[in-house]
Amino acid sequence: MTRQYDDALVDVGINAAQLSLLRHVDRLGTPCISDLAFAMGLDRSTLGRNLKVLEQSGLIQLSPGRDLRNRTVSLSDEGKARLGGAEQAWERVQRSLADRLGAEQQRALMSLLEQLQQP
Repeated sequence: MTRQYDDALVDVGINAAQLSLLRHVDRLGTPCISDLAFAMGLDRSTLGRNLKVLEQSGLIQLSPGRDLRNRTVSLSDEGKARLGGAEQAWERVQRSLADRLGAEQQRALMSLLEQLQQP
């Protein structure tokens, strides 16, 4: 399934994992790296590597936090624009899956995926 989303996002220039990260930053506002890692269920080192790629691509900005140990993350203007394009591509895949599965099976799939996320 991830490949379907990644394929749909090729023209946007990001993959599904990067979209998830951008969505979390957008939803949280300007989170510190620790809060973002917690929200995403990632360790700081993994998140740091992913953030570095997005920063080099100009999609996010890292700024000093309240102390020297933690920085904050925000979307750049390009990141916001890319997120908008990615949302459209994501929705196309969602509609395609809904057409293939039907509404009842899609709800069942979403329910199962939510259960897998629970600790």
